[in-house]
Amino acid sequence: MIFGQGQTSQENALSETSISTSLECARRLAVTKQHLAGKWPTGSGREAILSVIRDLGYVQLDPVNVVAPSHVIALWSRLGMFRLSDLDRLLWDEKKLFEHWSHAASIVLTEDYPLHNSLMRRYPESLSKSWGGWRDRARKWQAKNTELRRKILQELKKGPLRVSEFEEFVRTKRSVDGWTSGSHLSTALFHLQMSGDVMVVGHEGNQKIWGLSDDFLPTWVERKELTEQEAEREGAQRTIRALGTASPSEINLYFLRGRYLNLKKALEHLAAESTIHRVHITELGGKAERYVHALDLPLLESMDSDAWEPRMSLLAPFDNLTVLRGMTSRLFGFEYVHENYLPQNKRKFGTYVLPILWGDRFIGHVDPKMDRENGKLLINSVHAERGAPGDKEVSRKIGETIKHLAEFLGAKEVEYTARVPKAWRNSLR
Repeated sequence: MIFGQGQTSQENALSETSISTSLECARRLAVTKQHLAGKWPTGSGREAILSVIRDLGYVQLDPVNVVAPSHVIALWSRLGMFRLSDLDRLLWDEKKLFEHWSHAASIVLTEDYPLHNSLMRRYPESLSKSWGGWRDRARKWQAKNTELRRKILQELKKGPLRVSEFEEFVRTKRSVDGWTSGSHLSTALFHLQMSGDVMVVGHEGNQKIWGLSDDFLPTWVERKELTEQEAEREGAQRTIRALGTASPSEINLYFLRGRYLNLKKALEHLAAESTIHRVHITELGGKAERYVHALDLPLLESMDSDAWEPRMSLLAPFDNLTVLRGMTSRLFGFEYVHENYLPQNKRKFGTYVLPILWGDRFIGHVDPKMDRENGKLLINSVHAERGAPGDKEVSRKIGETIKHLAEFLGAKEVEYTARVPKAWRNSLR
């Protein structure tokens, strides 16, 4: 790692001193900060779940259960054999986690409530231009539906409700403003969640149970609101630390998606006080503007040592490491598409595809399906990326990781089809 020299005092004050690092070190730092390096976890409790989400900022929710919900796979890939009951306890009993809109519908830390609350209380003005016309549409929708808002809050004063239990519930094919795929009521609940008035307080199957935030939040929650500037600086720092290095566009999209009204000013402030530093990745040339957090400089410097330990991982469809497709492409040279949203004839790797990460390289895809009736994890196909290692050690680790997933899901066996790379076939059968 090289620090630039010859800057003026003013340039140093703006932290224009450039830190140079290799693409490999940047990838390794990202993987390490994402809890995807080192020895495979052997078991984790509630504090470990909190620690992972604290470092990631959020875990994206997705209910599709072909294998397991995406947020469950994302936590498993970092924690190993954690207990789903621990996650439920943190959400609904201890209330140290809650569901909110971060990158998208997500699980976030209740200790971060002041940060999220500052955005809620300014909603929809907290939405940036990257939301397109949604801010204006939200203003208009709220102005037109004040009576619906009042009725929803009045009903929830009597206790939590599922959507179908509200008196105002009328299912439609699509809300007229395109906010949700459900009714006006679903749209209203979205806006009320974004403004902090209501929260998801439980689940009944795939149905959300809604309640008043003031009734659900524990008394120990800090209710202070951060200023716009404080929230943006905190959000930027959290993203940079979660990804190792990050560009302004990645910061805008990752944690507090589209809620930065003046990100450039926030980054300038953090750089001026040397909280963050510009980082130059040699293989990417001088075009990419990226930042690294001052607290992670020693870790970045250690990434080119032999002490760095790779791990084999299967990543969730909405994993934090791959959710920013531009970053995944730039740093890892890997293109990931959610093929379950594509017509079947356009799918290249399968239906519910999990990327295979080996160390700091994506080496393939696996398309699994959980056969719950027969207690089997079915592996429809495995695909190797061009240039993926074909040695027995790598294929053995892929097989072991798939077996770990099967054990976590409670499958009694793993069943492969013949659609596996020839070089890996001895271990994947």
